[in-house]
Amino acid sequence: MTLSDYQRQVDKWVQQYKICYWSPHEILTRLTEETGEVAREVNHQFGPKKKKADERVSSIGGELADVIFTVCCMANSLGIDLDKEFADMIATKLYGRDKDRFEKK
Repeated sequence: MTLSDYQRQVDKWVQQYKICYWSPHEILTRLTEETGEVAREVNHQFGPKKKKADERVSSIGGELADVIFTVCCMANSLGIDLDKEFADMIATKLYGRDKDRFEKK
């Protein structure tokens, strides 16, 4: 699936509700929360802070999927084509600006 496919899927789900997308500020807050949940899972799996016995089971993959959903909500609410923006970023930053930034194999 492309990012546009994910954006369409998210939009189809969101459009069934009276209040479609939250404001960009509210979505950013949600993105921050979801990113914190990714950090928490990484810390549980790889860091010194392990889960408590009564904490809900979740996965890094599931938390990352929540981040992608929230990013799609932000992009949709602002009319942003993530396929285009991602392709532009790859071309200009990774293969442009940063092409010699890291030691190659």
